[in-house]
Amino acid sequence: MRVEVLHQVFSPHGFVEKIVTFQKSAGFQALIQYQLQQSAVTARNSIQGRNIYDGCCQLDIQFSNLDELQVNYNNERDFTNPSMPSEQKGRSSQSGYGDAGGLYGLQPGARTVGFPQDMSNAFAIAAAFGGGLPPGFSGTNDRCTVLVSNLNPDRIDEDKLFNLFSIYGNIVRIKLLCNKPDHALVQMGDGFQAELVVHFLKGAMLFGKRLEVNFSKYSNITTGADTREYTNLSLNRFNKNAAKNYRYCCSPTKMIHVSTLPQDIAEEEIMAHLEEHGSIVNTKLFEMNGKKQALVMFENEEHATKALVCKHATPLAGLAIRISYSQLQGI
Repeated sequence: MRVEVLHQVFSPHGFVEKIVTFQKSAGFQALIQYQLQQSAVTARNSIQGRNIYDGCCQLDIQFSNLDELQVNYNNERDFTNPSMPSEQKGRSSQSGYGDAGGLYGLQPGARTVGFPQDMSNAFAIAAAFGGGLPPGFSGTNDRCTVLVSNLNPDRIDEDKLFNLFSIYGNIVRIKLLCNKPDHALVQMGDGFQAELVVHFLKGAMLFGKRLEVNFSKYSNITTGADTREYTNLSLNRFNKNAAKNYRYCCSPTKMIHVSTLPQDIAEEEIMAHLEEHGSIVNTKLFEMNGKKQALVMFENEEHATKALVCKHATPLAGLAIRISYSQLQGI
């Protein structure tokens, strides 16, 4: 585990002064020293139990009984002294940190926190967004369910909502509200994914309506006859390559990226499959890593969104295609 990755995960909660890593019989461990005690408390409360990478490296954070870390080389890191020389990789220069006792003495006032390896999805998130969180994100939200309103009840259904919202995280379940036909509840895989949805989809146009997306007062959607379950669906995009999928998150754009295409597909076939949803301005068929893919630019964002929600995972020449937004400005 690189010191830079640890810094990306812990720095959103306060100024990190020093980081020391070392090996114990239980595996890789680290000590992080903050400038302020409150930052250490906030970090532990915010990301304890989360994973650095998708499905692995779960954080187990405790306060250390050390008052000050000593850093001699910059493969450890003293962020208050950027001129620190580097040392060859090897055993930590901190002779006592690998011994029992330095890590697990719980002191609520301490400004140093430590954890063993088993870290968290927070790392994949931080790495995906260039070392921190995008502006407007707290990274500490624990509300997984969002309320979507101002839907077009004549055009929308659960699967169309799944196709749109699954761009930002895994979907647990969706419920269309019978007493409010233009409302729906969508339960995301975790609180950060719900933050992405609220941030990127609030105000998006779909089927002639401007969506309103907010956190719900309900923590989850109760399973019932009026809910659609998506937990174990293979179409959930974040079951693998979560860090890569986080990097692709953005507000709706005019351009969509189409993948999982047959090798002998023609641009005309792609256009014929999508053009009912809006005016197509341009297309580009290309090959990457031996696989056919396409970019399709529509006249506006709403047309692209309609194509995505209606045609993602639909068959084209025998294969179920995958559609995402592209952040490219032109072809």
